[in-house]
Amino acid sequence: MTSECFVHITLPGETTFVTAGRFRLDTDRHGAATGRFVYGKSYLARNNAVPIDPIELKLAPTTYETRLLKGVFGALRDASPDYWGRRVIEKHVRTARLGEIDYLLYSPDDRAGALGFGRGSEPPAPRRKFNGTIDLQKLQDFADRIIADEDLPDDPDARQVQELLLDGTSMGGARPKAVVEADGALWIAKFNRPDDNWNHAKVERAMLELARACGIHTAETRLTTIGDRDALLVKRFDREHTDNGYRRARMVSALTLLRAEDTHTDGSRWSYVLLAEELRRIAAKPKDDAPELFRRMCFNALISNSDDHPRNHAVIAMENAWCLSPVYDLIPNPQISIERRDLALACGDLGRYANAANLLSQSARFLVDSGDAKAILDTMEQTVKDRWYGFARREGVSDKDCEMISGAFAYAGFRLPLEEAQAS
Repeated sequence: MTSECFVHITLPGETTFVTAGRFRLDTDRHGAATGRFVYGKSYLARNNAVPIDPIELKLAPTTYETRLLKGVFGALRDASPDYWGRRVIEKHVRTARLGEIDYLLYSPDDRAGALGFGRGSEPPAPRRKFNGTIDLQKLQDFADRIIADEDLPDDPDARQVQELLLDGTSMGGARPKAVVEADGALWIAKFNRPDDNWNHAKVERAMLELARACGIHTAETRLTTIGDRDALLVKRFDREHTDNGYRRARMVSALTLLRAEDTHTDGSRWSYVLLAEELRRIAAKPKDDAPELFRRMCFNALISNSDDHPRNHAVIAMENAWCLSPVYDLIPNPQISIERRDLALACGDLGRYANAANLLSQSARFLVDSGDAKAILDTMEQTVKDRWYGFARREGVSDKDCEMISGAFAYAGFRLPLEEAQAS
């Protein structure tokens, strides 16, 4: 079976799409998929053409092929909806039997990054109107129905809300979300779920503020209340408002940079250390970005954020130069074990072990010498220990919720000597 689509891109400094090339996906009778991408001749002839990503799809008159990620090139998969977005699309089109290109085509053009997709070679016109915060109550109500796996009503008003909810389906992640416009900027509205164990919106806001206090570059956020629930608004760092519309930054995930599959079976490539090496190759300022990644790795270990998978790290390019994006999706994960906790990515000589000695073991690969690395980690650990509760309470996290997440911070095994860790 063969399916295909055109790939469009918004070039640096522009607000409208141009056609970059064509993507074709061939699937054999055994389900094995091969993706092929070719840049258009007219695109290659442009003096302002840029590659779709800095790794796989460099500017060249060749046909690129891949069998990774079900035949979808990493940069294209990064623009495709993740778990939540796919649920919304399946509800919207009332079928779960969709192919990878279908998901690309059903996502609206507010997807992460600078890419767009279409059946025809003519690129879509830029969006001029977005959801407003006034729409959040309707969006949250429909999100609740999708979470509950309820049928959605089939009337004009309901269909309009479904269209609104489709905005944001390519932002990645499993939590319900939508894109809204406020104060001349685009924001991702992340809704609390009815079945949450604690107030995720307030806790995530507190963690982002705590990370900033630890010297980490974080996305801008604000809290808002929808009825009896809170939502977190995260300002989109891949958009820049102009009088002519929104400029778009190219954006690819760490999964793409690592040339890895989207499952733990490809765990050998899921590595902060390897990601630091890739940043040193493609970032315009590697001496800034590699140490920044080291800080983020340490912070994730200190708050037991085990959801730090490769899609929760990204690089962006608003112009031609690539850099590490602001950090996002920081969630503490209290666990039973007090001796060993793991990150999603390998972070040192002992793999994924979220242990101080392990984090320090490969600091040179992050362009941080051993003395500075120890000082960074010591200071960050003290900040997390001393200030997490204050940040949480300042953002309105209840004492009950603080008690529930308290076990996430600087857990006992974090300072277990490396020799004992290897023996355990």
